Amino acid sequence: MGTASTRLPEGRYGRSSDERADRKLKVAGSLLGVVLLALIGYFAYHYIAQNEISAQVITFKASDDAVRVHLEVHKDAGASGYCTLRSQSAEGAEVGRADFRFTGPATRTDKVVTLRTTARGTTAELLGCHAD
Repeated sequence: MGTASTRLPEGRYGRSSDERADRKLKVAGSLLGVVLLALIGYFAYHYIAQNEISAQVITFKASDDAVRVHLEVHKDAGASGYCTLRSQSAEGAEVGRADFRFTGPATRTDKVVTLRTTARGTTAELLGCHAD
């Protein structure tokens, strides 16, 4: 006696369950990828569009009890907000932190601000700017 074949004849009964599961996984993976890209795009747009104030540290000069920081601020006309600066000591400890307000109709402002410190600061770091 011969052994009976357990394989189904090719093309006679449609797709196998493995092929159907593979197709469902591909569709689900594609949908999740599209949703993830849409979320990234949404958050990126709102981060860029909502940020009405940006700044950069041009120079800074430290003394024993303060750091003078030259900031260049870009903002929408008429927007108001603040930028947060901090200074750290040579050991890395934070020795000063303060918010500085920016208002008015100008879209670009160069301003020198003084950040008071508890010890000699060796850095002037811009932590971020926020619109009111």
